[in-house]
Amino acid sequence: MATSDTDGKEFSPPTWKQPDGKPVSCLEKIKVLNQNIEEIRGLAQDALEDAVLMGCDEAQIRAVFNDMLEGLKNPYRKPK
Repeated sequence: MATSDTDGKEFSPPTWKQPDGKPVSCLEKIKVLNQNIEEIRGLAQDALEDAVLMGCDEAQIRAVFNDMLEGLKNPYRKPK
């Protein structure tokens, strides 16, 4: 399922992969992952538009988004 940005760029969810590089094959898992990414994308788009309308620098809000994503923790990571 592809969606378009306001500037016409299309976004298609990726082929979801397992840690070993093999694609996720369970259709229900793929459906949930795609729904999650679309919801996050929609919220981020709304937040970007709000920030720009309120006079914020677009590059800064994008940097904040990137920093936020980089700061997410994986609570399931196995200790080495």
